[in-house]
Amino acid sequence: MMSQRSKRELWEIIQPRYLKASKADKHKILDEFIASSGYHRKYAIRILRHGYPRGQHKRKGKKPIYCGEVVVALEQIWEIYGRICSKRLHPFLPEGIKILERCGEISLSAETKQLLLRMSRATIDRCLRPVRSRLSHGLSTTKPGTLLKKAITVRTFADWDENKPGFMEIDLVAHCGMSTEGQYLNTLTCTDICTGWTEPIALRHRSQQTVRDALHAMRPQLPFTLLGIDSDNGSEFINALLYHYCVEEHITFTRSRPYQKNDQAYVEQKNWSVVRHTVGYNRLESTAQFELLTSIYSDLRLYINFFQPVLKLVFKGRVDGKFIKTYDLASTPYQRIMARKDIPLETKARFTNLYVRLNPVALRTSIDRKVDKLWELSK
Repeated sequence: MMSQRSKRELWEIIQPRYLKASKADKHKILDEFIASSGYHRKYAIRILRHGYPRGQHKRKGKKPIYCGEVVVALEQIWEIYGRICSKRLHPFLPEGIKILERCGEISLSAETKQLLLRMSRATIDRCLRPVRSRLSHGLSTTKPGTLLKKAITVRTFADWDENKPGFMEIDLVAHCGMSTEGQYLNTLTCTDICTGWTEPIALRHRSQQTVRDALHAMRPQLPFTLLGIDSDNGSEFINALLYHYCVEEHITFTRSRPYQKNDQAYVEQKNWSVVRHTVGYNRLESTAQFELLTSIYSDLRLYINFFQPVLKLVFKGRVDGKFIKTYDLASTPYQRIMARKDIPLETKARFTNLYVRLNPVALRTSIDRKVDKLWELSK
């Protein structure tokens, strides 16, 4: 049995003879070609007269540039930095590689490093396509609070300066599994609109006092002064305790419109990408799980704020009949803080000293190990 390559080579030899031969000789050449190749007579006549159909023979293309060691290194970097999209990974690659080399986590040849830095966003997507994965969604447990709705105003442009650090959206994520009955743990997610700085905080339950105490404990950890909070209409937020605390501390307190999740788009996105993506949808309720979740968040807050670049929407609208969205260059919350002129130099120095001591691989490994243990406790 001849291979396709051998059949083609035979055809290249026989076809010129066939085209120049007389009718009687063509019969003999055709019989010879069919006996050697095994082709059907009609097909053999067609290719001897007109050649092989286009597209059947694969022409030799360019040698792939991004393959082997380059793709393996890209996948490793992508895993370390939390499987972020190419729009976020591409501008962060130079800094991300520098961090990993500083920590001794990767060792790249000069050629591999050069190719990684030359990659476009489309090339990154193409190289990572085989290893991408998807996750699912869960339950919402927000119950409207009616108290103080008139005192706590709906957020408007006059209330907030979203171009200044310190105005944060806050929300609760329930770790109730598939049932909201009984007591279960919650996560308070706080996201700064200007820089993307995010603080996840484990709560034993969703009481007014717990939320107020968590916000108070969070403030010293922030690289900026807390100027305002914006919540949904849940009773854990819309209450006299939190309202009076904000009045006393000179913190602007606003709320979103009822049933309008897009009013809190920043924190809702973090509920998924930070909390659900890390700890999932299992039910968490024990003291051991609370302590473990608190430990996870102590590592996770450093990982996401120092090593996870974020995009910020700068324009959305119609241009020439097309709906256009434009984003700024992806940067980590830490990088955005360092670029601000209104952040004190002492604060920048404190966070820079912390940054140079951090290892993203060690943080990611610690988080994954603790999450595995958390899931074991959930069984």
